[in-house]
Amino acid sequence: MSCAIGSSYTIQPGDTLFNIAQQRLGDGNRWREIKKPDGSPMTDSDASNLQVGQEICLPNGTVPPPPPPSGGGFANIVSQQTYEAMFPHRNGLYSYDSLVRATNKYSSFCNEGSEEQRKREAAAFLANIAHETTGGWDAAPDGRFAWGLHFIEEQNPQSNYCDPSNTTYPCASGRSYYGRGPIQLSWNYNYGAAGQALGIDLLNNPDLVKSDGNIAFQTALWFWMTAQTPKPSCHDVMTGRWTPSGDDGSKGRTPGFGMTINIINGGLECGKPTPPQVNDRVGFYERFCQMLGLSIGDNIYCDRMAPYR
Repeated sequence: MSCAIGSSYTIQPGDTLFNIAQQRLGDGNRWREIKKPDGSPMTDSDASNLQVGQEICLPNGTVPPPPPPSGGGFANIVSQQTYEAMFPHRNGLYSYDSLVRATNKYSSFCNEGSEEQRKREAAAFLANIAHETTGGWDAAPDGRFAWGLHFIEEQNPQSNYCDPSNTTYPCASGRSYYGRGPIQLSWNYNYGAAGQALGIDLLNNPDLVKSDGNIAFQTALWFWMTAQTPKPSCHDVMTGRWTPSGDDGSKGRTPGFGMTINIINGGLECGKPTPPQVNDRVGFYERFCQMLGLSIGDNIYCDRMAPYR
């Protein structure tokens, strides 16, 4: 059966309706505009049970398929030997193989832009997840910046991170959505959106983010690669795909490592004198850039950037 309205699309391995909508409609949350060939809507159950080779129908006005990636991917930039030197005190959850497998879900990661931009994206991503999971201190063995990817979950959470007003991704009974995994995924709405994009029920099974290395890194890459309006994605910022709007420019938001901090935690860390958390992120970034043989680039701090509200 062909599409009566719109254009046909055939499900490929690794596809989710969220990712298809992100690429072809410009917003993953528009996935409900995708229809079955008979014109009926896709249900939540349909979205969770896509089959390779299945035909779906995209609405009129979709963008062309993205061009093939221009680089060789994360594994061609960061070898296992380099990764292990970056994270000598990492938790076993965070294996190199788990990260490389997770990058297969997001083929554009470290795969767009110039070679320098691809390397900077790798350094920026690793620096931010290193800070989020660090167990380092000034006098730590091998130094403060050798202790990234040490913790798999938030230490001493003060909340269950449930926003009851969010009815799109309601909290499951008895579940807590404190920080887990490389990016310290927090709040029910982030677990819900990430799970929807990845085809995994994380609202009912949040502990998967601290028990399955592949899923853990997939959630970090989902956050890194997905724009959450009005914020751009960290990926676009580091690969030259983001052009600041006039409002962004007036608020000091410029491409560079500092902008990734603004996206991740700007409300607490940006638009004010540089706090220790930012210095920690920058320290990891500088170390990883050095290990990858490149300069740190411009705009690595965010003290002059207004955070998003």
